[in-house]
Amino acid sequence: MANGDGGIKLELNTKFWGYRRQDGRVGVRNHVLILPTIVCATQSAVRITDLVQGTVSFIHQHGCAQVGVDYEQTFRTYVGIGSNPNVYGVVVLGLGCETHQGRSVADEIAKQTGKPVELVSIQENGGTLMTIARGAQVAARMVQAASMQRRVECDISELIVATECGGSDACSGLSANPAVGAVSDLLVDRGGTAILAETSEIIGAEHLLANRAVDDRVRKRVYEVIQAMEAKAIMMGVDIRTGNPTPGNIKGGLSSLEEKSLGAAAKAGTRPLQELIDYAERPGKKGLVWMDTPGQDIEQLTGMVAGGAQVVLFTSGRGTPTGSPIAPVIKIATNSRMFETMADNMDMNAGTIIEGKESIEQVGNRIYEEVLDVANGKRTKAEILKQYDFGINRIGPTF
Repeated sequence: MANGDGGIKLELNTKFWGYRRQDGRVGVRNHVLILPTIVCATQSAVRITDLVQGTVSFIHQHGCAQVGVDYEQTFRTYVGIGSNPNVYGVVVLGLGCETHQGRSVADEIAKQTGKPVELVSIQENGGTLMTIARGAQVAARMVQAASMQRRVECDISELIVATECGGSDACSGLSANPAVGAVSDLLVDRGGTAILAETSEIIGAEHLLANRAVDDRVRKRVYEVIQAMEAKAIMMGVDIRTGNPTPGNIKGGLSSLEEKSLGAAAKAGTRPLQELIDYAERPGKKGLVWMDTPGQDIEQLTGMVAGGAQVVLFTSGRGTPTGSPIAPVIKIATNSRMFETMADNMDMNAGTIIEGKESIEQVGNRIYEEVLDVANGKRTKAEILKQYDFGINRIGPTF
């Protein structure tokens, strides 16, 4: 079959080897997660990961003095991260007196997934040292059990792939983002799910996505989340266009928020928009899904992984070390110069599109195959460097 470049279009693979979980979902990694539900427990969690190979954790500042929808969103994120199919089992690490009770988080993860979950409390275990010892014992048993699980053949339709861009430049909307859009289309056409995020960076291009909404309800929601995002900026006394494009975007050649948004929207490919979901919410439909997140890289990354994404495609024109504790992040350079200077961090180069060496379709096919390689176990640069970034979006004050 001929492609648009006159070459032969190869049939793309649709299978990978993953870990089948009790809830039916498939993981591409087999982590034991040490999940601290309160900022006071994060250092103990990290020390447990230092002791026990096969465990991951993260630092954050949440879990107490949060109320209302802010409490609910943080709780949903904790549960989503623990429920992600890349996680075999979870050691929930709490203090004991915090707002986000570890027991509630542990019970909800176990209820939703059926995976091994155990709670360790600093106050109930008599302090930091005894808690680290207890947590390490529990984690070591989980890691040994996890090591016995074998990969099974799975179909790409079982993947949720998150997409995002950070440090955009003038090449983003011409190379890496359209190439990721091509991957989105390939994935959706094969029954999978692609998540578009960063609502603040879609402002000015929202009509393009609204026109692709599957029904009036989704179309209406597109405009609602855009208006809400702009209203949040106004409440802070600024126009969102004063913060976007960022100084790095401007230095990279972007002239306006609209230009940045047109490039960001290109990651969504061309398929219908099936639904628009809240931060850290699991998609209810397959296909193209928009998650309402801020533009801040780590917060949107965390939200999409909490929503169940097993793999992340992250484009950048300026370069970034960003990664996730539980989901492999494939970072794609928009230009060859940055790809070469940030070789420690960037996994793929889409700058060949700018140079006329490859088409968008060809680079999209390369990225698609890389997704399958990573799903099969290939490590990304961020994983190798243990770049475990984590940040929950806050929508309310701390009391």
